[in-house]
Amino acid sequence: MIVIENVHKRFGSQVVLNGVNLTIEDGKTTAIVGPSGVGKSVLLKLIMGIMAPDAGQIWIGDDNITAASTEDERNRIRGRLGVLFQAAALLDSLTIYENIAFPLEQRTKLSRQQIHSRVEFMLTSLSLESYALNLPQQVSIGIRKRVGLARALITEPTTVLFDEPNTGLDPLVGQEVYDLIRACRERWRFTGVVISHEIPEVFQVSDRVAMLLNGDFRAEGTPAELRKSADPAVQQFLKGSTDGPIKIQ
Repeated sequence: MIVIENVHKRFGSQVVLNGVNLTIEDGKTTAIVGPSGVGKSVLLKLIMGIMAPDAGQIWIGDDNITAASTEDERNRIRGRLGVLFQAAALLDSLTIYENIAFPLEQRTKLSRQQIHSRVEFMLTSLSLESYALNLPQQVSIGIRKRVGLARALITEPTTVLFDEPNTGLDPLVGQEVYDLIRACRERWRFTGVVISHEIPEVFQVSDRVAMLLNGDFRAEGTPAELRKSADPAVQQFLKGSTDGPIKIQ
């Protein structure tokens, strides 16, 4: 479980998060949605501990990552997390195999054979065997996303964070990514957090949805509950309309 308690974050005079609270339940996928620029990615960085809040706390299980005083302690807590970054963030100089093995080499004391066995299993599980010796630039963006997810899962995290998983993808590849997320969650039973502004596509992998707007969560509930919301800002966002209380910057 991830618990976000009264978290504040500002950059100069710009208030990004103004005392947000959210509980992300174990075994479920929660989508954090909202227009561009409202602080979704900032919140993701706070959960990961690569940015510190001005006030408030974030608990990952029994660990308070905001109270961690050393990078070693933060890295220990981050060990529970896997991340699929927006552009997959693969290392261009490493092969697909080496990219997937990288977290195990850097963060564990597994033997070379143990690492090899895990990577081979992940390559097979995500149908990547034929790409193992390719470099990232030699494969499609869809395959790079698949590799990024394999790398996120290789350390057996309890929670996987997805940063705008289908942004910039054509509809077919974007749907393939969501199908992959759903299949992997069913297989590995991780808790998911999806940052997205893609509505309604993200609803298909979400048990809960929290809409961020003006520094706080404007609405929270199941996808069906948000669709039925009487809040004009929620309805404007869901419909992708320029007419309503949300002002386009």
